[in-house]
Amino acid sequence: MKGIKILFVAVSMTTAIASLSQTKSKNQFGLVYGDAMTENVRGKVNIHPVNNRLNGIAIAGNVYTPANYDKSKTYAAIVVAHPNGGVKEQAAGLYAQRLAEAGYITIVADAAYQGASGGEPRHTDKPAYRTEDIRGMADFITQYPGVDAGRLGVLGICGGGGYTLKAAQSDKRFKAVATLSMFNSGEVRRNGFQNTQFSTIQERLAQASAARAQEAAGGKVIYGGVASITDEEIAKTPTDLYREGYQYYYRTHAHPNSTFLYTLSSLQDLMTWDATSGIELINQPLLMIAGSKADTKYMTDEAYKKATGTQNKELFVLDGATHIQSYWKPEYVDEATKKLAGFYGTNLL
Repeated sequence: MKGIKILFVAVSMTTAIASLSQTKSKNQFGLVYGDAMTENVRGKVNIHPVNNRLNGIAIAGNVYTPANYDKSKTYAAIVVAHPNGGVKEQAAGLYAQRLAEAGYITIVADAAYQGASGGEPRHTDKPAYRTEDIRGMADFITQYPGVDAGRLGVLGICGGGGYTLKAAQSDKRFKAVATLSMFNSGEVRRNGFQNTQFSTIQERLAQASAARAQEAAGGKVIYGGVASITDEEIAKTPTDLYREGYQYYYRTHAHPNSTFLYTLSSLQDLMTWDATSGIELINQPLLMIAGSKADTKYMTDEAYKKATGTQNKELFVLDGATHIQSYWKPEYVDEATKKLAGFYGTNLL
């Protein structure tokens, strides 16, 4: 990325966690988004912390049930995949809550190796794992009381959007597929943000290989990303995505389980992966939402153009929104939620 350096830090997990510690949310559910639920009230949307095991790893999630939920009735359900570095208590939780308010049972879970879920080494960010996380949420929620397994939708936000596109290629339990501010993690890790790092691809692959070798030899895990950042550094960050992202994740919506770190060895998988590879296999209805001012919109545009396997697709633009603003700004969240609710209402009959 032009003007942004990727920081490679060799740290033990205790050091990493200490550097990322934040004041715990006063919300009893740990939610840090605006208008978050503070308690379960009879007759209203409720939140239910759940745990599951996926490929031997403990997965921590939240299920949101709609107002007047009755397990003897049937409901459509939505799986929500969180952004890179995000956790279930942030943007993904907000959209899960809002879709529950629209009448859906929703689930959001921390990715394996991240957040409150298990898995070592921490902050591993491999596409195959993230895709499997989405399938795992589908496994869980389709067994939840009241869920009609034939009426299952999925929403992926940011990096979760890219992984959602991959999961939907083969998992036809998802009858309606949506993304918000989609981020193609493979393309960005390989080419750099806005394709600015072509010249260092081989160098970065060599670094990832060396990091894996060090792990295999029992050495410390090497991390890429940003462990902490000052206000001055945030202000000087040139791109909206990263400047506003640092503000969101480290200041206004900080959560102790959320981090910009990832194992450097993960780049071996990330840099050889692409969210749009095989995208023509998506034949389900597809809705892709992005802000008109999002500096990531080029990734949504690329994916939308390549999604030739479905005749039922729409690109919906949030006029004036940047990437991060779609996570929290009320007018954009309201607009996106209304569009999503209509999309699922039409396609999850």
